[in-house]
Amino acid sequence: SSEVLEAIENVIQDVLESLAQKKAPVLTLANRSDWRNIGFKDSVGLQMIPRCTRKQIRSDCPRSAPKFALMLKILSMIYKMVQSNTYATKRDIYYSDTLLFGSQTVVDNIINDISCMLKIPRRSLHILSTTRGFVAGNLSYTEEDGTKVNCTCGTTAVTVPSNVQGIKNLISHAKFMLIVEKDATFQRLLDDDFCNKLSPCIMITGRGVPDLNTRLLVRKLWDTFQIPIFTLMDADPHGVEIMCIYKYGSVSMSFEAHHLTVPSIKWLGLLPSDLERLHIRKDVLIPFTKQDQNKLASIQKRPYIACQPMWKKELEIMAASKLKAEIQVLTSLSSDYLSRVYLPNKLQFGGWL
Repeated sequence: SSEVLEAIENVIQDVLESLAQKKAPVLTLANRSDWRNIGFKDSVGLQMIPRCTRKQIRSDCPRSAPKFALMLKILSMIYKMVQSNTYATKRDIYYSDTLLFGSQTVVDNIINDISCMLKIPRRSLHILSTTRGFVAGNLSYTEEDGTKVNCTCGTTAVTVPSNVQGIKNLISHAKFMLIVEKDATFQRLLDDDFCNKLSPCIMITGRGVPDLNTRLLVRKLWDTFQIPIFTLMDADPHGVEIMCIYKYGSVSMSFEAHHLTVPSIKWLGLLPSDLERLHIRKDVLIPFTKQDQNKLASIQKRPYIACQPMWKKELEIMAASKLKAEIQVLTSLSSDYLSRVYLPNKLQFGGWL
C-alpha cells in the first residue's frame, strides 16, 4: 500500500510542479489500445513492449481536460481507500457521482488507465471488479474474511470471489478444468452432473467475455494445481476471441498479462471441423454476418495464430464455410449429446488442439 500511495503522490507532485512553473499539467501513459505497442511471447501471451508509444492527457485542451479532472478525482478516491484500507467496486465509484462520471464505461476506462499509468495491478488500487463468473466442481477454499466455500457440484454454482488474491487453502482432486463460454451450457452441464460423472473436474464460466476476477481465478487455479485446462466455446469468431482472452490476454489489459494469461489452455470444442465430422445438418448452422467476417479476418492476422497451425486450419474451415454454430447445435443429435458423448469422447481420445 505504501507503494501505491507513493506512486499517486509522485503524480500529484508533477502536477503541482507544472502549476508552480505556470505550465499546464499533463498526465502521460502508455497507449493501451494500439497493437503496435503489443508484443507476443508464447509463454506469457500479449504483453506491452517496454518502449511503447505514449499518450498525454492534457489539462489545457478542451477535449482531454474533463478526463484529466476525472483521473485526478479517482486518484484521490483510491488514495483515501488505500489509506483507510477500505475497498470499493467500480460500480460504487460510478454511483458516488453519476452526474460527474456520466457512465460506467468512463469509470472503467479511467481505472484501467490509472492502473497502466501507475504500473500497479488494479486490485492493489483497492478497486474490486463486479464479478459475473461462476465456478463449480471439485474445489473448496477459504475467502479472505475466513468464509469457507465448497463448490462441489450440486446444481448450483458459486459466484467467482470478488477478491481472488485473498483466497487461500485451495483444495481440489480435479483431473482437469473446463472453461465454458456460456452460462446456459454451464448450467446444462451442472444439471447433467458432468463434474462427477466422468472424473472430478472444476468448471468455470465467465458468461461470455470474462471479467478480471474470472481470469484471475483461472490463473490462480492453474498456478495452484497445474491440471490441464480445456475450453468449450461456440464455433464462431466471438467464441474464438473469448478463448484467446483466457489463453493469451487482451490488448487493453496487456500491461497486466503476467497475472492473467494461461498459455497452456487447450481448445476442446466446438471445433469447426467437428461440424463436418459429426455431420451436423446445414439448416441448424447460422450464416456469417459481415461483422463475423471482419472479426475472423482480424483474429487470423494476430501474432499468436501463427504459432498455432492447428488453430489456423480450424479458422480456415470456418472462413471457407461462412457458417457458425453454437454449442447447443449438438442437441440436434440428442438432448444430452454434449455431456454423454461429445465431451467424454473428446477428453478420452485427446480431441483438443
